[in-house]
Amino acid sequence: MSGRKTRTTANAPENATLSINERILKDCHNLYVNEERGLIGISQKLNLSLLAPRRKITVLLIGNHSAGKSSFINWYVEEHVQRTGVAIETQGFTFVTSGRKRESLTGNATLHLYPHFEPLRRLDGVVDYLTTEISTSKQKKFSLVTFVDTPGLVDGDMVYPFNVDESIKWLGDLADLIFVFFDPMGQALCKRTLNIVEALNQTHSERIKFYLTKADTAGSDSDRQRVMMQIVQELCKRPGLNKAAFDMPAIFIPSLTAKSPRCENQINEAAREVSKSIDQMIQSTLNTLEKDCESISSTVDVKLEKDRVDRAYNLRARSKGLLFFGLSLLFPMLLFFNLFVKAGGGSFLQSVLGDQLANVTISYVTLMFSAIPDDSYMYAIVAHAVVCLILLTIARYVSRTRSTLSRGERRALGEIRTYVQDSVKTRKAQLYKEYLQQSVGSDFLS
Repeated sequence: MSGRKTRTTANAPENATLSINERILKDCHNLYVNEERGLIGISQKLNLSLLAPRRKITVLLIGNHSAGKSSFINWYVEEHVQRTGVAIETQGFTFVTSGRKRESLTGNATLHLYPHFEPLRRLDGVVDYLTTEISTSKQKKFSLVTFVDTPGLVDGDMVYPFNVDESIKWLGDLADLIFVFFDPMGQALCKRTLNIVEALNQTHSERIKFYLTKADTAGSDSDRQRVMMQIVQELCKRPGLNKAAFDMPAIFIPSLTAKSPRCENQINEAAREVSKSIDQMIQSTLNTLEKDCESISSTVDVKLEKDRVDRAYNLRARSKGLLFFGLSLLFPMLLFFNLFVKAGGGSFLQSVLGDQLANVTISYVTLMFSAIPDDSYMYAIVAHAVVCLILLTIARYVSRTRSTLSRGERRALGEIRTYVQDSVKTRKAQLYKEYLQQSVGSDFLS
C-alpha cells in the first residue's frame, strides 16, 4: 500500500520559521550528512561507524481502545489529525509528524520517510497497516516530535491482522518516550496492555509514563481515586511493574469536556515530559557530536602514529636487508678478486690503489685462500655459496616492509583532523551556547 492523498490546512508552512532547537538539530544533522565534508563520509573513509542524529523524538502511545491516544495527539498538535471515537478507530500504526504540507502516507511511503523503521517489514502484515499523517502545525513543540499511535488493545477474541504485541515491543525499543494511557471506563486493566507494558518495562522503565485519561468522566474525587487504586493494585501484582514512587497523573482533553470538571487536569505534565525528552535529545546530540569528533581525531592520530612507526620500521628493515645483502656478496667479491690477481691483475690494482695498499690487500686475500687445502677447494667454494644463499634469504626476510601512507593520504588525514577540531567542534560549542542561552541568558555564558 503506497497510495497517498493530500489535504489542505489553514497553516501556511511557507511562513513558518525554525525555532532555535529545530535549527540546532538541523545543523547537527547537516554536520553529519553534508556531501562534501560530512562526518558520516569521513567516518567511512576511516572505517568508523557513525550514525546521523535524529531531528525529532519519537513518542509511542499505548493503551486499550478508546483510551484517548488519538485525542491526545489532536490536542497536542491542535489540529484534528487522528479520528477519535468509542470504536476501534486506530487499527494499525499511525506516525504523526510535522512537515511542509498536510499529507497522508501509507505503506512503503512511510518506511521511506522513516528508514530506521525498515525492520518492521520482517513482521508479517505490518506494512499494510502503517500510515503517516503529516501536519504543518507548529503548536507546542510538535515540530520536534513524531507521535506513534498504536492500535487499541483489547482482550478476548479480537484478531489483529499482524502480531500487534511484537510490533509494539519493537517500536518501544526505538521510542524516546512511551505513554501508557489507562481510561476509567472498564478497559483500563486490559491484560494485553499490561503484558506489553510489563515487557517494555524490563528494559525501558525510564521511558514509560503512565496516565489516567478521561479523568473528567471518572465521577467524583472518591470514584477517581478508587479507579486509580484499582489500576495501581493490578500493576503491583506484576513484579516488573511494582516499583516505588509510582506516578499516574490524571488528564483529560479540555475541549471535549462539556461541563466544569471536578478534578485538576494534569495534561500539561505530559507536554512537559515531551519537552524534557526533547531537551535531553538535544543535549545528547551535542554530546554525541563531540564524542564523534574525538573518535575521528583519535583515529586520525592513531593512523598517523602508526604510519610514523611503520616508516621507522621500514628504514631499519631496509638497513638490515642491505647489511645482509652486502655480506652475501662479500665472498663472491673476494673470490673474484683472488682470481683477478692470479690472472695478472696485480699491476692494475697497484696503479689504482697504490703500491702499499694494493700489496696489503693482495697479501690478505691471497693468505685467506691459501689457507684452503687444494683438495678441499671446491668444497669450500660450495660451502661459501650456501652461506651466501642463506645470507641472501635472511636479507630478503629482514628487509620486508610494511605498507605506509602516501604523502597525499597523510595530508588528507591532517586536513580531516584540522577540520574536525577547528570547524566542527567550534560549531558544536556555538550550538551548545545557543541552546543554553534559552535557559540562562547570554550574560551568564559571556
